[in-house]
Amino acid sequence: MTNRTEYAAIDPGPQTLRIDPHVHTAASFDGTTTPTELVDAARRAGLDGIAVTDHDTIDGAREVARLAPADLLVIVGCEVSTADGHLLALGVDAAPEPGRPLPRTARTVRDAGGIAVVAHPFQRSRHGARGAAIDGVDGVEVYNAHAVTNVRNRQADRFVIRRDYPRFGGSDAHRPANVGRAATDVRLPADAVSSPDATPATETVLEAMRAGRTDPVGDRTTAWQYMTKVVGNARRKTPSLSLF
Repeated sequence: MTNRTEYAAIDPGPQTLRIDPHVHTAASFDGTTTPTELVDAARRAGLDGIAVTDHDTIDGAREVARLAPADLLVIVGCEVSTADGHLLALGVDAAPEPGRPLPRTARTVRDAGGIAVVAHPFQRSRHGARGAAIDGVDGVEVYNAHAVTNVRNRQADRFVIRRDYPRFGGSDAHRPANVGRAATDVRLPADAVSSPDATPATETVLEAMRAGRTDPVGDRTTAWQYMTKVVGNARRKTPSLSLF
């Protein structure tokens, strides 16, 4: 991540923020991270900001925003369960209704002033949308840290090149240790903030994302970390498995 003080001193050009736009708290059925733990993890990872995207709720995001220090940008959002797959709604005041078509949900997000980013597309086992269902969005997650083989990430990247959507990377972290493993570098205009140490307004960051001033960065989770998540989710959904 660019050191903002040094960057401003040597280059008057755009400021770059490193933001993880896809993290979860315990407000998600498959999450274990408390809001306090999420804030601490984001600081340890050296992030400039996070978007909290619990499944179909913004309750966790609101609590993280309340707890976060002034120098950590928190974008309130959620991961919407659309009829076609998961969609990140960033910068919204309420969780969109689940179960509707992805393009219609994206329109709702955009009408509310947020941005709509497709989460882990093509990963059907994780409710990723098919290419035919992706329309009218603001961006696509082309680097999800939980795409263990990276095949679907590469497929998403090829899709975005054809469709000319902004590219995003996200950790999809459900546990503190994974926060920031993948993220998105967001390039802001030079005059976006009043000083190098100031935290930009959420709308300034969202506008840069809409404009495609984004670059995905990071690493994937290990196979062991992924399997631990899968087994944990299965146990939550099937209580009898907790006996083993």
